[in-house]
Amino acid sequence: MAGGGSDLQSPKKRKREHAEGKTKPRPQVKGGGDGAKRKKHSGTGGQAAHGGAGEAAANKKQPVTHKEKRLAAKEMSEARKMKRKRHYSLEKELTKLWEKMRCHDVGKEERAKLVTQAIQKMDGKYLDIAGSHVTARVLQTCVKWCSQSERDAIFADLQPHLLTLSRKKYAVFLVKKLIELATKKQFANFISSLHGHVAKLLPHTIGAAVVDYAFHRAAQPQKRQLLLELYSTELQLFKDLTAQSSYSVLETISKLGLQKSSVLQYMTIQIQKILEKGTVEYSIVHTAILEYFTIADKSSASDVIRQLIPLLTQGASIIDGDEPSITTELPKKTKAKKKRLSEPLIVRIMQTREGLKLAISCLKHGSAKDRKKIIKSLKGHIMKLALNDFGSLFLISIISIVDDTKLVSKIVIQELVKHLKELILDKNGRRPLLQLLHPLCSRYLSPTDLACLSYNVPSLSSKEGEASEGATEVASENKVDAMADKEPDALEGMQVVSESKKDPSQRRHELLIKSDLAEALVQSCIENVGELLRTNFGKELLYEVVVGGQDNILEGLTARIHVLHEAIASDAAQPKMEDIEHAFENFFSSRVIRRMIIDCPAFAITLWRKALEGNCKIWAEGHSSKVVAAFLESPSSEVKDLTKLELQPLIDAGILKVPDQKAVEK
Repeated sequence: MAGGGSDLQSPKKRKREHAEGKTKPRPQVKGGGDGAKRKKHSGTGGQAAHGGAGEAAANKKQPVTHKEKRLAAKEMSEARKMKRKRHYSLEKELTKLWEKMRCHDVGKEERAKLVTQAIQKMDGKYLDIAGSHVTARVLQTCVKWCSQSERDAIFADLQPHLLTLSRKKYAVFLVKKLIELATKKQFANFISSLHGHVAKLLPHTIGAAVVDYAFHRAAQPQKRQLLLELYSTELQLFKDLTAQSSYSVLETISKLGLQKSSVLQYMTIQIQKILEKGTVEYSIVHTAILEYFTIADKSSASDVIRQLIPLLTQGASIIDGDEPSITTELPKKTKAKKKRLSEPLIVRIMQTREGLKLAISCLKHGSAKDRKKIIKSLKGHIMKLALNDFGSLFLISIISIVDDTKLVSKIVIQELVKHLKELILDKNGRRPLLQLLHPLCSRYLSPTDLACLSYNVPSLSSKEGEASEGATEVASENKVDAMADKEPDALEGMQVVSESKKDPSQRRHELLIKSDLAEALVQSCIENVGELLRTNFGKELLYEVVVGGQDNILEGLTARIHVLHEAIASDAAQPKMEDIEHAFENFFSSRVIRRMIIDCPAFAITLWRKALEGNCKIWAEGHSSKVVAAFLESPSSEVKDLTKLELQPLIDAGILKVPDQKAVEK
């Protein structure tokens, strides 16, 4: 029985050995009888014990409920992150602090404590933390809210690594924040550290954003320092050569004695790299390409424009079909991002004058097919351009250059008609409409705006004498500014030089009259006459419609314009009221009505008969006297004869002063 007893205990031992993977073959039992029974008994017991232990082990390792599965997966994920991430536990601590410090309702002192606590935890680990998706945001928030001494310490620690961080996906935002909040000395050191790396960073999809951010914040000498590296290898290698204050590539070539051919070759290589990578949305790139155009030959300039147009029009997918129903369910930030991605690059670069000039050069010197592609890419973005300072100038270029008036009417004019009142009352939105009514008027466009509209790539210009030896763009702008100082009216005669074949007056007539824009304009002015009279921007367009536009382009709408004259006269005929300033006394309306009387005899006669005849003595004194005196300044003998009988007694009595002809507003 002793031997049998020891054999009966073997299943437990065998179960343990089986679990450890060390199962040994059982010894054979000789003989029959009790031995066979023991064998049967021990075998049955062993299987039962082994099965129970297996079930227990399985239950322990594999979770059964949904909650247990979730907890097990979380534990496994945490374990993997601990192995993969060096500072994972620190990251969790910083995330908790970050959630508190970034709240809007947290107090200033409490936030300062949280920021200091986070900085103490990150001290000495800034470089590792800056590259992480989570902790980079924490460090960025700390840089924003920390004290100057703490910010200086972070900047000093990261300064040797800023170029490396500028190429990283998440660290780039931290670098931008450091540049934004850097002192003058720190910023100068960063600009200095960029020397020799600008040409390498600009083709980089992430690094280019940092260089452009620094370019926007830089002073003019620092901007030149960044740009000069794109001119030649010598300027990239020798830092002392970049410490000069030239303002164009031609001046740089002249002062430093560089060979124009070698500079052209080097710039061609650098710009081709940028174009191949597609990083052309940045202002520094626009400036470099515009300067390249000043020395480029016809073939090189054409190649760059040919490559630019597909890049500027990409991303112009219009959301249609079933997508609007999907986008309405998205969060606001996601919607904004989706909308931005759907915008073509040519819309996004309209934030700087350089971006505008680049777009205009593509429009002017591109083929008819290229122009069609550019205009089609703007579908759905016309209003954004119209309300933008530089975007409105680009629409003026389209109106003044493109011969395909059917396409322009379909995409541009129809969109403008839908939002006429908003455009008329907006500083920028009114300008495309005024361009059709009175092209290139110096009253509505500044000398710098006119210089942009007349911009041409020298080697591609059709004007004689403007080939490779053409003047630089800076000289062109200076010339226009000088004209504005000496003879402001001379600017109105400027023409937008282009490769268009259609007669400008015919194009203007097709866009304004045939598209029914003019009729909609007159109707909008009639419906909102009181508001337009009393607003600074609305009165300008109202004046152009009342006088019929330049060259009397609205001649076919004389009956409707007469209704507008009646509407203005009816507003002026209203008695004085306390809540609404009268049209003759309002600062804006009194001045525009005076101009209308002088420049439009038909309006002057209507206004006299409906609002002023028999009431001149009431308005002959005070601010409104300028309106009454305007009848004396009218070049129309009919107007003067009509008003002479009533105005002469007021002049003789000294109530109404005769205006000095030299002081008459032009």
